[in-house]
Amino acid sequence: MLYDHRQLGVDLFNHTWTLLERERTADEDDEMVGAAHASRYHWSKASTEATHQARGEWQLARVYAVLGRGEPAVHHARRCLEWCGRGEVEDWDVAFAHEALARADRVAGDDAKAEEHRLVARELGDAIADPEDREHFDEDWATL
Repeated sequence: MLYDHRQLGVDLFNHTWTLLERERTADEDDEMVGAAHASRYHWSKASTEATHQARGEWQLARVYAVLGRGEPAVHHARRCLEWCGRGEVEDWDVAFAHEALARADRVAGDDAKAEEHRLVARELGDAIADPEDREHFDEDWATL
């Protein structure tokens, strides 16, 4: 059963990304929300590691931000940052948590908080040790 949860978490995360990266219908927007929540659920059953929980919350924050839904975007971005503080995570997880908060706060209409998190994300992004991870973060940060 553990393997099934892990595999479902991965597959649903990837499916959500596929939907995020293209134009969607309203029905596909609903599918994307459901897939992101399902991925987060399955990861919570497969692993108690903070990294998996934080990344699931990050994806939920991104989905809601893309859909222009500020309140749930902020909620999940905050949860992402909380999970980053609960255990060992990669250096880029914390940078992405602040990126998610910047994006979510902007969608929610709080430009001051969005700018604070954007600057923190940039500082943390500059400190990402792995050049490939830093490049991935830079590409995402540039879309803020």
